[in-house]
Amino acid sequence: MSHLHNGQCGLCLHYGENHEGPHDTDLLQIRTTHEAPDTVLDDCGHPKHAALHLKVTPISGCDGFEAAPQA
Repeated sequence: MSHLHNGQCGLCLHYGENHEGPHDTDLLQIRTTHEAPDTVLDDCGHPKHAALHLKVTPISGCDGFEAAPQA
């Protein structure tokens, strides 16, 4: 498990924003506990990166970070 800090993808509004379903529960847990398994990958939905179809880990980061609303 990795501990997440502000500025990392797992806590970003754009991390996993392009899908619905059972993963939403996992995403909520990541944002609530600020911890994520080291093997998790998800889509980056940031408008500047969307065309690239990036898969990122929760501990990845970029200058386009926007904090997700707190649960």
